[in-house]
Amino acid sequence: MASMGNDIDVHLGKRLRRRRRLLGLTQQQLAGTVGVRFQQIQKYECGANRISAARLWQLSEALEVPVGYFYDGLSDTRRETTSESAEGGEMFARKETLDLIRAYYLLGERPRRRLLDLAKSLNGGADHADA
Repeated sequence: MASMGNDIDVHLGKRLRRRRRLLGLTQQQLAGTVGVRFQQIQKYECGANRISAARLWQLSEALEVPVGYFYDGLSDTRRETTSESAEGGEMFARKETLDLIRAYYLLGERPRRRLLDLAKSLNGGADHADA
């Protein structure tokens, strides 16, 4: 059972890191908002320390998401068995990916479509579902 608890802690930490980065916050800024040291945020994000219910509530308020956000995808994550699917989730936690997403959504609709078309053409014209 200890492994199950650890898996959940790691999942919550990844969701915490993803949301913090998406908002452009540093660990120090988030820590100051919830009244802990940045090292504690680091420990939460890597799953080394368990996040209490009260702290999770504070984090959800600071990151402007419902508490349930942290649990989204948990059952899917627990069913993953291949490293390929795990790597795909990690891709969205990378700073460069988040920077690209932020820049993309700052563009108007027409430039976004043109950029998406360009990216598809660079990828050999692979057809992906429009978002």
